[in-house]
Amino acid sequence: ESAGQWPLDSLPRLAASVLSDDTGQSDVHWQVAGEQRPVTGGEPEIWLHLTAQACVAMTCQRCLAPMPVALDIDRRIRFVRGSAQAEALDAELEEDVLELPRFLDLRELVEDELLLELPIVPRHEACPQPLPLPDAADDAAGAGLGDGTGEGGRPNPFAVLAQLRKKPGG
Repeated sequence: ESAGQWPLDSLPRLAASVLSDDTGQSDVHWQVAGEQRPVTGGEPEIWLHLTAQACVAMTCQRCLAPMPVALDIDRRIRFVRGSAQAEALDAELEEDVLELPRFLDLRELVEDELLLELPIVPRHEACPQPLPLPDAADDAAGAGLGDGTGEGGRPNPFAVLAQLRKKPGG
């Protein structure tokens, strides 16, 4: 059994996936324990219990403000010999199955698991600031109503098309 912590910037792929200038981020805390489980008539199974925790900052895709994201990993990984056996067992079993490497890079394994835990589309449950809503006048102009201009005073393309339809022979 072993445990420790690493600074977030020591995991370059994870650090590149999150905001780098937020002070709310924490070091990555991890713990790992290995075991061999006896199997009747065969060689023992090799298992690894991995836990890791970190708090990272990401951009909310709704309000574009930084937000903390808590990552909490608790995995039991079974190691088998050969990639073919790992692929076959991983497809049919619920637990994670990996090929037994000659040397296990624990830092890379922890980083992989944390990357898998990142939300695809990070969003606050409720954004801290209300999202700006357009004025009713902006809505009318943007929809081609009102004076027929869109954003920045440019002609709204739909208003221009409507004028072309009104012309004789158009």
